[in-house]
Amino acid sequence: MEEAKKVYDFLEKAGTFYLATVEGDQPRVRPYGALLYFEDRIYIMAFGKTNATRQIANNPKAEICAFKGQTLRIECTLVEDNRPEVGKALVAKMPSLKAALGENGENGVMYYIKDAKADFFNLMELAESVTF
Repeated sequence: MEEAKKVYDFLEKAGTFYLATVEGDQPRVRPYGALLYFEDRIYIMAFGKTNATRQIANNPKAEICAFKGQTLRIECTLVEDNRPEVGKALVAKMPSLKAALGENGENGVMYYIKDAKADFFNLMELAESVTF
């Protein structure tokens, strides 16, 4: 999944990315930073029992946006994957989250990005589009 790795590397360098979900007919956007590349998939983490996790459960379609010299926008579906090995891999990558997430990330919800279309923009012009 060369395309997914390229998108992951961009998100990792950006540090902060913004997740857009839907609540009824109202878009909701919030900053995120917990990110993992595991088994050739990009994972993000949300803390359990939040508005975001409820919104994703109701409608798993989302968009992610980040900026680092250029803009990246990802249209995708988020799929919940709470296997302990995924949470444990995130905690190993980001040990500062261990106190809040628990040993295996059990206090968070892990989602992988599926059916994604990622567009990279230079200023306002589309520079590249990849799917993964």
